[in-house]
Amino acid sequence: MTVELEVRDRKAYVTLNRPERLNAITAEMARDLADVVRQANEDDRVRVLIVQGAGRAFSAGYDLKVYAEQGEAHQPPVWDPIKDYLGMKANTDSFFSLWRSPKPTIAKVRGYAVAGGSDIALSCDLIVMAEDARIGYMPARVWGCPTTAMWVYRLGPERAKRMLLTGDTIDGRQARDWGLVIDAVPEAELDAAVERLADRMAGVPINQLVMQKLMINQALDNMGLQSTQTIATLFDGITRHSPEGRWFVEFAAEHGFDEAVRWRDEGRFIPDGGGPIPTEEELRD
Repeated sequence: MTVELEVRDRKAYVTLNRPERLNAITAEMARDLADVVRQANEDDRVRVLIVQGAGRAFSAGYDLKVYAEQGEAHQPPVWDPIKDYLGMKANTDSFFSLWRSPKPTIAKVRGYAVAGGSDIALSCDLIVMAEDARIGYMPARVWGCPTTAMWVYRLGPERAKRMLLTGDTIDGRQARDWGLVIDAVPEAELDAAVERLADRMAGVPINQLVMQKLMINQALDNMGLQSTQTIATLFDGITRHSPEGRWFVEFAAEHGFDEAVRWRDEGRFIPDGGGPIPTEEELRD
């Protein structure tokens, strides 16, 4: 299993368990996450779920290195948008098992919760970050759209635009100040801070927890959350198969995924329509 479950003291510990890849997401991990969330909700001992990453990161996003470097072997010239949509919707639904979980969920973020990893964290009811941890969605610059669409619902339109029109990441302090996360603490205090919050919630009867959560979530559903996710998931596929998305894949195939990501995340120019792949000299500049 790529996701582990441990139950103690009325809390379920849901651990993303691919530490050697910074808990990078695979289709298997998405399915395992949904299965573990279901098990925790069926366990009458559990009142609160704590979602965490094994090792030094929550999740560094989708494990796309091999996909991007394969070029057309993974991303063929003819795109099947419905097949793409159904695959990404399955992943999004798995992440959103945390939001739809009747029992409350807390994300404990250290290291990184970026790209697809931010989708998982933002699908939890509450997030507590280490002050030096980073959260953001860098593929908004090229080759991605956050399929859960939770940035706008958690930050409001202006700050969501600030994040997704730049692809920047922010640390735990700024995330707390912006209201994206409920708290940010020194990394050494993260475990204790999450335990205090979870214990406070775990003293409340399950019925009460479920009703309060359902009532609050209903407000976001009334604001069009499901239809926004449909658009976001469709757009995610389009971004990866746009001329610029194919340029990114060609860049990764020629220079390696790490170089392509470095170019993107440093904020370097990405040409409309793709254009020529940067040369070795341009990479060094």
